[in-house]
Amino acid sequence: MESDPDAGYCRAMRLRAHGDSLLAAFVGVVYLVEIAFEADVERRAASAAVALAFAASLVVRRRLPLVTLLAGLAVIELDNTVLKGLAEAGAFLVGFVVAIYSAGRHARGRSELACVLVVLTAIPFAAIEPGQPVGFSDVAFFTMFFLGPFVVGRIVRMRRERERELVVTRDTHAYEAVAEERTRIARELHDVVAHAISVMVLQARGGRRMLDENAAETREALDAIEHAGEQALAEMRRLLGMLRENDEQLALAPQPSLRRLPDLADQLSRAGLPVDLQVEGDPVELPPGVDVSAYRIVQEALTNTLKHAGPAHARVVVRYRDDGLELEIADDGEGTGQNGGSGHGLAGIRERVGIYGGRLESGPQREGGFLVRARLPLP
Repeated sequence: MESDPDAGYCRAMRLRAHGDSLLAAFVGVVYLVEIAFEADVERRAASAAVALAFAASLVVRRRLPLVTLLAGLAVIELDNTVLKGLAEAGAFLVGFVVAIYSAGRHARGRSELACVLVVLTAIPFAAIEPGQPVGFSDVAFFTMFFLGPFVVGRIVRMRRERERELVVTRDTHAYEAVAEERTRIARELHDVVAHAISVMVLQARGGRRMLDENAAETREALDAIEHAGEQALAEMRRLLGMLRENDEQLALAPQPSLRRLPDLADQLSRAGLPVDLQVEGDPVELPPGVDVSAYRIVQEALTNTLKHAGPAHARVVVRYRDDGLELEIADDGEGTGQNGGSGHGLAGIRERVGIYGGRLESGPQREGGFLVRARLPLP
């Protein structure tokens, strides 16, 4: 069963809300304990009320970071005026650092600018005490102490946004690669089916003309019609449900087939990738769709090798089994199958293998190089 992205997002938001509530409760409890037992705190009842209000503001530190930041600034100002010792508690310092980090991490737009101004305002409020001389060391300390968490929050925010952009870009490119591969598969299957139907029509015309003259030739025509019809139906089942984009380009190139692998190997050898081609087993007539897909799998794997493996040699093995066709494409290059690439070539190969219910194995080899092994079952 597939997971619901919206449900996962809601669960993550609930966990974050619970985490912020626990943080606020922890800061509030520790803050009250410090106020109760700290000798320098004046007017404990009023200080406890302010402490609880500040701790409660941590609940909205993600949604309203400016509120939490202003609450911390108010605590510092009250400490400088009527509630001495209120901002000296360790719980407040921890909570205010979290508030500054949250401002850098979650504030956006005008709220972000306001948070910057509040953080800058809090530095002299915390460093300069009424009636005390101004010390450069105090100003420098609180500048680092307050600006540091804000900068860290900004860095984390930018990194998360970049990661999300990369994920969206990767998923979009992968989807486009699969859609493009499906379009090409649909076009090729359409050509196969159209060819089979054309054969059926021609054989039916010829069989009708020879119906009363030559029974043997008529029987051969009917056999050809049956064979072509079976192939057309098998390919049509795979064609149905696939989206095909409008493509008005004429497909004048020869139909892809395993019989053209020697030409492909020669072409890639001239391009700088020597290819050794081996055929094991007795070649049999393949269904047109399987034949086309097998050629494309080898072609895509060798193209990936040419792009990413560096100086290398490639080996292609085609094995004809009683129950399936096996394709093995290996190289001795230094690539890992990605090498800065997008992985779309393997996505297209995986799509072709999956259409026929086959299996695909791919990955680096222990002795070096990369291996792609595909198995396509045959009826």
